Amino acid sequence: MTLARSGPRRRWAYQLDVKGSPYFYIAPFFLLFGAVGMFPLLYTAYVSLTNWNLLEPTRHWVGLANYAELLTDDYFWNALFNTVSIWLLSTVPQLLAALFIAHMLNRSLRARTFFRMGVLLPNVTSIVAVTIIFAQLFGRDFGMVNWALDLVGLDPVDWQAGTLSSHIAISLIVIWRWTGYNALIYLAAMQTIPEHLYEAATLDGAGQFTQFRKITIPMLRPTIIFTAVVSTIGGFQIIAEPLLFQAGTGNPTGGSDRQFQTVGLYLYEQGFSLYKFGYASAIAWTLCLIIVVMALVNYSVTRRIRRS
Repeated sequence: MTLARSGPRRRWAYQLDVKGSPYFYIAPFFLLFGAVGMFPLLYTAYVSLTNWNLLEPTRHWVGLANYAELLTDDYFWNALFNTVSIWLLSTVPQLLAALFIAHMLNRSLRARTFFRMGVLLPNVTSIVAVTIIFAQLFGRDFGMVNWALDLVGLDPVDWQAGTLSSHIAISLIVIWRWTGYNALIYLAAMQTIPEHLYEAATLDGAGQFTQFRKITIPMLRPTIIFTAVVSTIGGFQIIAEPLLFQAGTGNPTGGSDRQFQTVGLYLYEQGFSLYKFGYASAIAWTLCLIIVVMALVNYSVTRRIRRS
């Protein structure tokens, strides 16, 4: 009787182990994501529908009023323009430079490991220290960049005062920090390309540039799509570089005329300088939707290019 009863129990325990174990293995991730990811996301959505100011003891339900106000906010549209401008100026040159560096590192070079480690060093340095150093390099009176321009007979530039000049300076910070990171991703993808493709192309008389254009780039298209989407997400969330670019003062306005204030910086100003948590939450959710749309557009365009 005991053996007869233990048979179904063992089968039930076996089925539970086979079918239930995978869910137990992945359960910690979903619990952690729900605690530090999903809950703050949903709570931010709720706060965006209220008029919550940290200086006031109560909050009021306002519905979509914060979003309606955001659509007519000139400062928000200025911040969005600055964000798109810096994203374009930094992402396109960054990915092109990363492709070139990865192609060079994939060739037979002496001390390849040294160079591969060297391109990653900008990414592991402190972004705060790097931005402050770049702010000094692009200084108006004693900056090294203006000193170099003076050597070639060009007039000095007030990099922080102008819209385009400040966008170029901040974009160079982003390019300097993330180019090596993307180059290593491209390099890892290049090493998975079968060598016989290049050997056959060499026998057919194809040069290095032709092989790069006809073999390397098509084989790297999935990786290029990935880096383009990730760069889009990171580019629209940029905040540390413009926050510290103004001589390291940490001014959230992004310059005297908000010439390099990004959406992330405007969110920081509304939430942690003016304590308008409801309005800042509306900015956060709007930025999230913009990032999702831009990532989908980016993915669809690059996927269409890949198919063609």
